[in-house]
Amino acid sequence: MLTLDAPAAPAPVRRASARRRRVVFVVAGVIAATLTAAVIGVAVTGTFSEAVAPFTKLVPFSPTAEDGLIAEGETVTVDDEVPAIARLNPDLRDAMRAAEAEAASDGLSFRVMSGWRSVEYQEWLLEDAIELYASEEVARQYVASPDRSTHVTGDGIDIGPTDAQFWLMTNGSRYGICQTYANERWHYELATDPGGVCPEMKSDAAS
Repeated sequence: MLTLDAPAAPAPVRRASARRRRVVFVVAGVIAATLTAAVIGVAVTGTFSEAVAPFTKLVPFSPTAEDGLIAEGETVTVDDEVPAIARLNPDLRDAMRAAEAEAASDGLSFRVMSGWRSVEYQEWLLEDAIELYASEEVARQYVASPDRSTHVTGDGIDIGPTDAQFWLMTNGSRYGICQTYANERWHYELATDPGGVCPEMKSDAAS
């Protein structure tokens, strides 16, 4: 079986750890400022909740499992029931499970790198990519805006490792599963009928 070492994926889904550390420091500062303002505000409004209310939207967004986050180092399969899997399009989820059952006979298993994502998580990833590449144009080649993302609708899934990706490239169409972006061999969608021919891939997520 052909197994190749995958080059570092350019998509920023797995590159957010540095940003998370920055978020921790920012959150700590925001919380400290909010509490200070709240103490002053209590004297005026009489209640802590009323004093804090104007500041609640200042806390930066940080994705959680409820947003579809699969944490770095966490192993998730297509059989798990975490939100990233449970909120996928059921047809895509069933097709991936059927494909993996066949791939298992070749000794392969599918590791889900990303599945369904909330609108907020997708926007966060796009902003992170813009910061990473220092270019919105380049960032959009790898991370779609929430209104264009198939992850947000539950119609896209990112699969690893490399040997599973090559297996899906060769065999996925039997289940209607296709690689849809030429620059993302990990990204798959239901794009044809089972046994059909996959459509020509788009060059990237911005196409």
